[in-house]
Amino acid sequence: MDRAHALAHLDDLWQRGREFLGTRYAIMGGAMTWVSERNLVAAISNAGGFGVIASGSMKPEMLEAELNATKSLTSAPFGVNLITLHPQLDQLIDVCLDLGMSHIVLAGGLPPGNALKRIKEGNAKAICFAPAVAIAKKLVKSGCDAIVIEGMEAGGHIGPVSTSVLAQEILPVITEVPVFVAGGIGRGQAMLGYLEMGAAGVQLGTRFVCATESIAHPKFKQAFIRAAARDAVPSTQIDPRFPVIPVRALANDGTRKFMELQRDVINRFNSGELDQKAAQLEIEHFWAGALRRAVIDGDVETGSVMAGQSVGMVTKEEPTADIIRDLIDGAVAALADRRPMAGG
Repeated sequence: MDRAHALAHLDDLWQRGREFLGTRYAIMGGAMTWVSERNLVAAISNAGGFGVIASGSMKPEMLEAELNATKSLTSAPFGVNLITLHPQLDQLIDVCLDLGMSHIVLAGGLPPGNALKRIKEGNAKAICFAPAVAIAKKLVKSGCDAIVIEGMEAGGHIGPVSTSVLAQEILPVITEVPVFVAGGIGRGQAMLGYLEMGAAGVQLGTRFVCATESIAHPKFKQAFIRAAARDAVPSTQIDPRFPVIPVRALANDGTRKFMELQRDVINRFNSGELDQKAAQLEIEHFWAGALRRAVIDGDVETGSVMAGQSVGMVTKEEPTADIIRDLIDGAVAALADRRPMAGG
């Protein structure tokens, strides 16, 4: 297959995703708090992908300013990721709708029914995360317009199942809406594989952290460039009485200190010095502000350097357009290398 035919075939494979997003390529940028802001998001969209603003804990007025700033940098479509547990979720949705946002991604748990209703009535599309077939089916029934399945190879908060298994479980079953695959995707060849399994598109976060347009601190980027896949590890829970939501990040002094803190807190709880609630809060508060310290201030020793396992494929700082071109070239090369089947 020559390059022209390979490109045409790739376009066919992700046509559904491209039409849904309104983009040249069905590549969504993962919403990474502090990283996925106006500059990186606009760069992804300007390069033909679909950037997604990470609203994190932003208040409505902050989100409004960020969305307007992004609109000043790109005329291409982009989305916004809202956390379902945010106390002002309804107001954040209103901000998005007032500004004419076309796609809203709801993350961090099952979205409340009224949130989906509000988005649909505002003529925006709702994209939701599904960690299992049953949840995907429920979300589609609730009116979700597209699904993202994200495997445990991803950076940040993760579930227990790998991307390849989720794809095998969910892609053949959920056909009513587009499904985007995320978690551990670093090359175009892998992207192609999921498209051929039935994905409408893909979502990548880690590959974009070291984009030239990313505002992540130079030390944060250097940590990514130096890291291997095995360096991105999930946070460990020591005692089931004190649950720790797993977060995948690069192992550092902060990771080790977190283990020490858990042991200390558990000992104090066992001796009666702390009650359960106080002990849980102390464990949960350890990482408060740690992501910002790492991304913005460059504290990669004690901060939280959230990264997916595809971090080993991040080898240099380069423009966003080059990263997307590399992904496309990888997929096209894989298609072009195929020999015609006998008799075909």
